[in-house]
Amino acid sequence: MSQEEAADAFQDALAEDDPVQLYERAPCGYLSTTPDGRIIKANETFLTWTGFTFEELRSRTFADLLTVGGRIFHETHYAPMLRMQGTVREIAVDVRRRDGSRLPVLVNATLDRFEDGTPRVVRIALFDATERRGYERELVAAKERAESSEAHARTLARTLQQTLIPPLPPRIPGLDVAAAYRPAGDGSVVGGDFYDVFALPDGEWVVVLGDVCGKGVDAAVVTALARYSLRALAPAPMPLRDVLSHLNETVLAHETDRFCTVLLARLRPDADGWRVTLTTGGHPPAVLLRPDAAPARVELVGPLVGAFDHAVYPEHELVLRSGEALVLYTDGVTEAKGAESWFGEDRLLDTLGGLFPASSDHLVPGLVEHVLDFQGGVARDDIAVLAVRVP
Repeated sequence: MSQEEAADAFQDALAEDDPVQLYERAPCGYLSTTPDGRIIKANETFLTWTGFTFEELRSRTFADLLTVGGRIFHETHYAPMLRMQGTVREIAVDVRRRDGSRLPVLVNATLDRFEDGTPRVVRIALFDATERRGYERELVAAKERAESSEAHARTLARTLQQTLIPPLPPRIPGLDVAAAYRPAGDGSVVGGDFYDVFALPDGEWVVVLGDVCGKGVDAAVVTALARYSLRALAPAPMPLRDVLSHLNETVLAHETDRFCTVLLARLRPDADGWRVTLTTGGHPPAVLLRPDAAPARVELVGPLVGAFDHAVYPEHELVLRSGEALVLYTDGVTEAKGAESWFGEDRLLDTLGGLFPASSDHLVPGLVEHVLDFQGGVARDDIAVLAVRVP
């Protein structure tokens, strides 16, 4: 009799309310054993499932029908639990059929006792768990695939992020330059912060610091677009503010709803030091550090890049003289969240004032360390810092 036929027979017995048939043809296997496990009764459903006759089972124990692992579990968990608690529920084991194949089952068992507490008989109900076991295996396989995909995604994220940050520390002859990038969390998600330093044909240099809205691959696409567009636009003979205007049009024309903030600086040496032209698109202001003055923000306000048509950007010029420095940073610094407050611009100025006049190689990591300590060692957002200093 097949399992389908057994189920049909049970339904017929249920309709006729025949207690014998309800036992024999139940949709689960029934066994009765002595307290030491010897089988003394088995219903027709169990015999159908396993292919044994009752005469073949009469001389066996329930543990004899289990696989090696099942027998070990029977002796170490099932039997002791049944003796102590009088019942076990949903124990997953494999029963060996007569032909040697395995039948996954869930076992529920109850130990009946005499009035004096002496064990009398063990009643066991076994439920076919073939489909459930297959489902569980698929869940495990799906979990392993997800973990593999996650590991691959983290590797891809790190690789992609490395392509968006200069592979070598920035160098400008005659200037002390340093930069740092610290991704949020464990770095498994691609952030939108970026920086770049590159030379122009006429001996000038361009310094860029930006932050694309959002994270992930979409943000990385806009980050790459902004970084390489600026490299293409900056050498053209146009004011720096027009470079940012052209970048704005490029981002708007791209099929994305992302925008970004950008702080762009062009540096050229002159008799007094280094002349710096700044323009900004919605980015936090740079900080000017001078030996004889308190740290000061270079107040410059411009619209976001990639958010508005026909945006107009401001320009500002300053001169960096001997010993002076200019620090650029993303909002991962000022918007760092501590236990009770934000890091903020005032704390930024105080921190830089305490670190200055250290070289850029000490100034940048010192600032990043202060921001991380303020957050308990874990960056809530990407952090990018770049500093240029006249030695």
